[in-house]
Amino acid sequence: MLEIRPTCENCNTPLPFDSEEAMICTFECTFCKDCVNTVLQHVCPNCGGGFEKRPIRPARLLEKYPVSNKIVHKPVDVSKHNDFLNGPNNKQT
Repeated sequence: MLEIRPTCENCNTPLPFDSEEAMICTFECTFCKDCVNTVLQHVCPNCGGGFEKRPIRPARLLEKYPVSNKIVHKPVDVSKHNDFLNGPNNKQT
């Protein structure tokens, strides 16, 4: 079951359970759409995978299946991320 993390890992913007702005990778690293599009260039800085829109947990299930309150705030080093994106094995096409 997804944790539904409460904030963007990069900018710490709140991303409540019903946010249309939340994006996740296969390991559930959580970022806002703005960071995914403008900072990360659609590549997770933690695993190198892509992103998908995070599903919205129905409000009626929140009591039985609460969302996480664990904040993961690890601002991305943009220079290192760009180096990773442009590395010999990771050329963007």
